[in-house]
Amino acid sequence: MSAKKKTPVTRPRFARGSVGALDFAALVKAIQRVHEDSAAAVNRAVNTTLTLRNWIIGGYIHHYELNGQDRAKYGDELLARLAERLEKIGLRRMDERELRRYRAFYLSYPLFRETLSPEFTSALLFVPAIRETASPQFALTGKKLVDSLSFSHFAELIEIEDPLKRAFYEIECIRGNWSVRALKRQIATLYFERSGLSKDKEKLAAMVHKGVEASEPKLAIRDPYIFEFLGLRAKDAMTESNLEAALLENLREFLLELGHGFCLEAQQKSILIGKTRGFVDLVFYHRVLKCHVLVELKVDDFKHEHLGQINTYVTWYRQHMMAEGDNPPVGLLFCTGKDHALV
Repeated sequence: MSAKKKTPVTRPRFARGSVGALDFAALVKAIQRVHEDSAAAVNRAVNTTLTLRNWIIGGYIHHYELNGQDRAKYGDELLARLAERLEKIGLRRMDERELRRYRAFYLSYPLFRETLSPEFTSALLFVPAIRETASPQFALTGKKLVDSLSFSHFAELIEIEDPLKRAFYEIECIRGNWSVRALKRQIATLYFERSGLSKDKEKLAAMVHKGVEASEPKLAIRDPYIFEFLGLRAKDAMTESNLEAALLENLREFLLELGHGFCLEAQQKSILIGKTRGFVDLVFYHRVLKCHVLVELKVDDFKHEHLGQINTYVTWYRQHMMAEGDNPPVGLLFCTGKDHALV
């Protein structure tokens, strides 16, 4: 009897470049990516938990002030006595100022009730009141706010009494992915007051209903722009090249001041018009508008020739640099001052 041939066992082989192929460098990158994604998820979870914790603490304080059996015993000293007791049992970040902030947070954001899970809500010793915001037509959902902003952001926002103004900063903060420092700076430099939206409630409401990421693609021109981050005094003498250099050294702050969607593409962009060579100070591409934005910096008041220069550059870009799908370019002229009638 002849021996039966064994069927060879074939082992799967990964072709180079296929989904399953891993060299050592790819292994390192894969592990790094998983780690970073997991860390980001943990940070989001921690941020959400901390925010809701502070909101619930504020709710407990408010509920006690209204219904506490022995609240009359503490009166105006309630928060000071509570902070002292909490410190003794080892709880940090529970001083009187923070407790007052938690209470204000609870009162300012009643819509956060919707973000609590049924299990979480059933474990509470009080029932969160169902209250509308002062201007519900401008409000983002509680989940969107909790998922997008940290409690440090909310600590700044609750200082704003006007619900319209607060909603404006909520929207812009999420759209621009502002840090807490950026939010504080925009509030301090009166971004809301300088924006046309401060007088257009219908437009702001439309922004909310369309969604933060899908807000209408319109270039918001602020007037005036505030460049105090350069460390310049109002009367400092400066050439245009020095101003440009100072702006680029502070590029992050400059882009925040310009607004949402600006991406720097070129500095001193050389263009040839006939036999004349010109230089555009700064060229941006606006990813929302899908167009180039040309910036000219002038360290004097507005003049006719300034407008002619920027218009020439815009016309050249429209003829030579527009790609398929692009919208016509836009020019921004920065001057130290202007005669409104002349402009």
